[in-house]
Amino acid sequence: MDSSVGIVETKIINVVPGDSPLVLACGKSLGPIDVAYEAYGKINDSRDNVILLCHALSGNAHAAGKTSENDKKPGWWDIMIGPGKAIDTDKYYVICTNFLGGCSGTTGAKSINPETKKSYDLDFPFITISDMVKVQKLLLDELGITELLAVVGGSMGGMQVLQWALDYPDMVKSAIVIAATSRLGAQAIAFDAVGRNAILTDKLTGSSCGRGLATARMIGHITYLSEESMRKKFGRGLRNAENYNYDLNSEFSVETYLDHQGQSFVERFDADCYLYITKAMDYFDLSSEYGSLAKAFARAKSKFLLVSFSSDWLFTSAQSEEMVNALVADSKQVSYCNISSPYGHDAFLLEPEALGNLLSGFIKNVHKPYKPVHKTAVAPGGAKRVRVDYDLIESLITPGSRVLDVGCGDGQLLLNLQSDKNISAEGIEVDQALVTECVNKGLNVIHRDVERGLEHYPDGSFDYAVVSQTLQTLTNPKVVFTELLRVARRVVISFPNFAHWRCRAGLFFGGRAPRTKKLPYRWHDTPNVHFLSLKDFEEFCDEVGARVEQKIPVIGNRKSSVSIIPNIFAEQAIYVTSRK
Repeated sequence: MDSSVGIVETKIINVVPGDSPLVLACGKSLGPIDVAYEAYGKINDSRDNVILLCHALSGNAHAAGKTSENDKKPGWWDIMIGPGKAIDTDKYYVICTNFLGGCSGTTGAKSINPETKKSYDLDFPFITISDMVKVQKLLLDELGITELLAVVGGSMGGMQVLQWALDYPDMVKSAIVIAATSRLGAQAIAFDAVGRNAILTDKLTGSSCGRGLATARMIGHITYLSEESMRKKFGRGLRNAENYNYDLNSEFSVETYLDHQGQSFVERFDADCYLYITKAMDYFDLSSEYGSLAKAFARAKSKFLLVSFSSDWLFTSAQSEEMVNALVADSKQVSYCNISSPYGHDAFLLEPEALGNLLSGFIKNVHKPYKPVHKTAVAPGGAKRVRVDYDLIESLITPGSRVLDVGCGDGQLLLNLQSDKNISAEGIEVDQALVTECVNKGLNVIHRDVERGLEHYPDGSFDYAVVSQTLQTLTNPKVVFTELLRVARRVVISFPNFAHWRCRAGLFFGGRAPRTKKLPYRWHDTPNVHFLSLKDFEEFCDEVGARVEQKIPVIGNRKSSVSIIPNIFAEQAIYVTSRK
């Protein structure tokens, strides 16, 4: 099957007539406004398969396919868009627009000012992300689109996605925010300022060589990479010589690479547009606009997927987590994954497999929700822990409850509970592959080490928190358990009993760290960092102020009928606890 959308056409449509200009956030009016856009795939009969794609600073409407047979390069996100790809054009109708202020067909600083009959240049009014979204909405109105299955965007495109979710909450079913932020930090604003100053210096000196724009692009491009990727790609290698030239020309490979990036940008982008677009990014600040991030997200009704990248130092994972925390605190439906990648901020363009698996699964489940099938307990693929029989834990949960599963693995327990008990499910998981698996099953899951804290959850957020075969793997279980007692009315804990008679016998007779069917690990590869018994846990509960409401010794995957000395005969145990 051809995985390309083929030859595409960039269309331009007028959305604001000259005699009825649009009032911008800055107070000025702008009209006429044209918008350039491309569309891929087909809209279905129910018109519920439309995806809006928002591009980053230097992007345009040409996201996939080629504009002609002679086109050297496909659209900027062709690796993600097309038949059978992450954003599958056999299933979805995808629209990508060049945003307001751009220089690729949509009205911007290089457009003709109807009053002067010359290009606007620096007379163009200042614009905001909100203005861009407003113009995108006018385009969709012209196309007869009233519902969006998803709005997707990376970097500055992610800012537009956030604005869409807040400005048109009833229209946006899901919001996918990739490598973005709710506001620029001082460092990012500083980089933008240096780039703008380079461009303005050209204008002040009357230079038309485009050196200022090239320098701005070089500065920006450095922020898109990571130290690791630059070291691996360039190191200290020289481009065209074995020895230093001892002059001021570009010699190192990284220098000539940046020269190329700067020059190629000058050939396809407009310096004035760059000034206005970077200012729009600087102005974007949801906390300031709405009073706080919590108040901003209170407006949203979408299901959210946020994605960050481990080596991105421009829009860091901490900035994504700040948004995740605000959404979680307001009980919004949200999933989050911090993808391990060496590519820095540019990773959203260079990680088609890891990012694609998340996107395809998330969109698929928003469009046609996953139908869970009850399964008995199994060890999830890739998980380094053996789970107790989920049926025993499930029997303890009241139907219709809100449940948080800490260390949720592949999400099977939550799926069982959704199927059988109609619960509201949320998960926390530290393994990236398992987070992706949960997202593909339609679960709301946060990619996080729970030991970093749960302060973003209000008191009593959940009816139950489940910690299945995880407590003994934590470095500081006391802190986590105490927090869980705060955020959940009941905490269900399961753990292997290291005082089981087989463990004792193995240690006594074999003289080695015990290994059993339930504890198959060797001493050096075990995920368990604490070794506790039933007695140890009960003493632990007293220490942290937890009440033991129910105690279930487990042999195999069944509730044990042995009531005498369960600390010796139980292989595992399940406890229902609450705060005293």
